[in-house]
Amino acid sequence: MKRIILAGLLAAAIFPVMAQTAAPEAADAAPASALTANIGLFSSYRFRGIDQTFGKPALQGGFDYAHSSGLYVGNWNSNVNSGAGYPSGNLEMDFYGGYKASFGDFGIDVGAIYYYYPGTDASSSNGTSITNARTTKVFNGHVDNKEIYIGGSWKFVSLKYFYSLGDYFSAPETQGSNYLDLSANYDLGDGWGINGHLGSMKFKNYSNGISNGDYTDWKLGVTKDIVGWVVGLSYIDTNAKGSCGRGEVYCFGNDLPGATKTNDAGRAIAVLSVSKAF
Repeated sequence: MKRIILAGLLAAAIFPVMAQTAAPEAADAAPASALTANIGLFSSYRFRGIDQTFGKPALQGGFDYAHSSGLYVGNWNSNVNSGAGYPSGNLEMDFYGGYKASFGDFGIDVGAIYYYYPGTDASSSNGTSITNARTTKVFNGHVDNKEIYIGGSWKFVSLKYFYSLGDYFSAPETQGSNYLDLSANYDLGDGWGINGHLGSMKFKNYSNGISNGDYTDWKLGVTKDIVGWVVGLSYIDTNAKGSCGRGEVYCFGNDLPGATKTNDAGRAIAVLSVSKAF
């Protein structure tokens, strides 16, 4: 059981869905500033390919403020499962800000994001220790993460790099963990769209002697806009090591501590969603 709890704590490294802010429009076609909101219901919450809700539905939403100068700030929120690495917590709150600009078909995006999990208390894991490539430490305190990012885009393709400034989702000595996101979103017309994603996670300085935290994830999806509501269906998969029989890193429990059920958090899944922007 401790192996399961350990894996869950460290796996917070691969979680919460990144909220996307809309690129600012040209100054002559947009107001000086714009405040928008979004809400969505998802059959499961996957962050960087990894299960955050133990396969259960997630209600998500947030706000974005984009200025015509290219500066933006925002907040995004979702329910999570404590067994995904958030002991005594069930809510994720992301706060982010940055700068976007476009040059013809090209665009840039730089910024920072803070992942906050109110109420998390790692001491409730009963002093479970975490062994990484350098040392063994007891996981304690609240769970959070701080990242900076830089990205570029061309037409419907984007590439973004995320770098952790501190311990990645509070896993000891994992500063410098990083994630590379290659995504594409193509408008087919008549409200239809297709999207794809390929990501690579580098979980620095972590191995439990059976598997490590590095993995690749991918997604292929289709969307349909129905009177302003966007219905989506996506296939998501990873090569993350999550076999519970072997005690691999991404075997998560349904609670933390005291899990009574477990599953492979990186297993393939189809996710159905409905969302709307205001």
